[in-house]
Amino acid sequence: MVSLAKTFAFNDRIREVLSYVPSAIFPAIIFPAIFLDNTASFQLEDNPKIIAAIIATIIGIFSRSILATIFSGLASYWFLIFVV
Repeated sequence: MVSLAKTFAFNDRIREVLSYVPSAIFPAIIFPAIFLDNTASFQLEDNPKIIAAIIATIIGIFSRSILATIFSGLASYWFLIFVV
């Protein structure tokens, strides 16, 4: 319904509040994929996803590039799974 509304119908305050929605929802989507295993139990030790997420975060902070962040996270995850 919100997507059907015209953009000029929102005032500045509503636009400001809605601008935080993607950054608030993104961790809720990513957290289970990194920290939970197939049985939905919390897995911290021997979890290559955590190390790959840390590497991707560091690359993302320094490069400010979404593609570099994605590729570094995938490459480090695959390296940790298949090589190490």
